Amino acid sequence: MAKTKTVYVCQNCGVDSPKWIGKCPSCGQWNTYVEEIVTKSAGSTHAGLVESNSKPLLIGDIRAEDAPRIDTGSSELNRVLGGGLVPGSMVLIGGEPGIGKSTLVLQVALNIPNKKILYVSGEESAQQLKLRAQRLKGGTENCYVVSETSLEKAITHIKNVQPDVLIIDSIQTISTERVESSPGSVTQVRECASMLLRYSKEQNLPVFLIGHINKEGSLAGPKVLEHIVDTVLQFEGDRNHMYRILRSVKNRFGSTSELGIYEMQHTGLREVENPSEFLLMNEHKGLSGVAIAAAVEGIRPLLIEVQGLVSTAAYGTPQRSATGFDTRRLNMLLAVMEKRVGFKLAVKDVFLNIAGGLKVADPAIDLAILAAIVSSNIDMVIQPDVCLTGEIGLSGEIRPVGRIEQRILEAEKLGFTKIIIPKGNLKNVSMKKSGIEVYEAGRVEEALKTILRK
Repeated sequence: MAKTKTVYVCQNCGVDSPKWIGKCPSCGQWNTYVEEIVTKSAGSTHAGLVESNSKPLLIGDIRAEDAPRIDTGSSELNRVLGGGLVPGSMVLIGGEPGIGKSTLVLQVALNIPNKKILYVSGEESAQQLKLRAQRLKGGTENCYVVSETSLEKAITHIKNVQPDVLIIDSIQTISTERVESSPGSVTQVRECASMLLRYSKEQNLPVFLIGHINKEGSLAGPKVLEHIVDTVLQFEGDRNHMYRILRSVKNRFGSTSELGIYEMQHTGLREVENPSEFLLMNEHKGLSGVAIAAAVEGIRPLLIEVQGLVSTAAYGTPQRSATGFDTRRLNMLLAVMEKRVGFKLAVKDVFLNIAGGLKVADPAIDLAILAAIVSSNIDMVIQPDVCLTGEIGLSGEIRPVGRIEQRILEAEKLGFTKIIIPKGNLKNVSMKKSGIEVYEAGRVEEALKTILRK
């Protein structure tokens, strides 16, 4: 017989207590204790002695065979996953509401070749999924759909269908009868994810989980949810813009430096194979305040249009505004420009925009940002065939950046004839076959003279 008892567990650190406590004595958080039911087996008279069918093996005696990865039908998703979907893996996809998580996984379900897919939706009815599938115009012969919120009933459907890939949309809407709490609670999310993980590993079934995020931008639910899954993907972007970026936060079977770029259209998500062409606009020719930066997102080189605007302050306190870039770093760059270069911007408004709605964290776009701001301040046009890359230090020096060869080749491929890079960055890099002129600059003043000369 199984014995049940009730304990209270802190949802922040996991410490349990036989009674409810207002403040956790371990982590110091308030009102984090939630009642949980614990089941213990009465079959063993010795506590802690449980028989196991497995036994320790020498690591040299373990046979490890590379299982063929499953093609998801999306080259961008395959790249982020490390080459495809690993059998028996669990992939968690998170993102803001309306960003396109369900559209992405439904497109994958409709386009995976020669595999049986089961799509378990706790948020939409089967009719709603049918309408969305018609809009996406994918194949429907291998995709099974069921609207279900009970984990036990969902597992019954899984056993009946025997799918090759399982999709759960979303983990916050699924609940199990083993836990007496509402769907979406920390306890329900943890228990349902653990049961799905156990089933996935036993049956060698790859699983896609869709997860909600909280107001801070992190995945909702317990942190253990991110620990137990094999891969965590973050789907991000501005809903007012058409581009979406799929980043890998955690990946046990591949690199976390890859990213995929999609364009949202009325027929679904379209893969962007060469995003630099879409991020560069030709309308800026002859206008000041525009510079082209050679950046790297993950391991993919991108040419990004940086727009700067400097105007006389309309109020007593000058405004500093940045879209797609860290405002604190912008303030640092403006201080370097005033102290080291001599441009007085303390009484002027400065606005910065990264075109295309992208959020860029690569410090190599520092030089392009300064060039765009100076160009707007003195109203002088930067040559349209020039791009820049380089990180700015506090003393005004231009520091070397990584993957310089990829940046130069990307600029050459898109028709740029000149690129300004940090001094000494080409050391041990062979660019003999390159058809682009490479200028090296050690300080900001040198780069600005090269950019703005007529």
